[in-house]
Amino acid sequence: MTWTVTPEHVATPDATLLRRDYYDEVASRYWGRPATTAEIDEGLHDDGADRLAPPTGQFLVGRYGGEPAGCAGLLLVDGATAELTRVFVRPRFRGTGGGGLLLAGIEDSARASGVRRIRLDTRDDLVEARGLYAKRGYRAVPAFNQGPYAEHWLAKEL
Repeated sequence: MTWTVTPEHVATPDATLLRRDYYDEVASRYWGRPATTAEIDEGLHDDGADRLAPPTGQFLVGRYGGEPAGCAGLLLVDGATAELTRVFVRPRFRGTGGGGLLLAGIEDSARASGVRRIRLDTRDDLVEARGLYAKRGYRAVPAFNQGPYAEHWLAKEL
């Protein structure tokens, strides 16, 4: 089995399901209980994912053995900076290298757009994600936003 990572519109069936799974996991962890369908729907409504397409961003879908297994988004902030968002690998595909490949794909997309720095915010409970970011060279930076779920701010120079 191998991974492929390709740009895809956030509204395709596979991308939509991956975004739902992503939101389900992060919301369920945050609340300490399974998120309801209504909560997932509400969280995805007007979440800004439509900006994860050229010219304002990019959305990548990773497939493992042809099956949708993960995703990552990039949102351009200005000509030199972008934000990493919605990085997710379905639990059964974790540990197979997909997270690193998704980040490599996002970084390549960012470089192609002239971006020199990628930043992100994340939470304490997203331990696996923080480990992946550290492994890929993302380092702690001062807070650059006041997001309600932001507890760690990281960046990487490209």
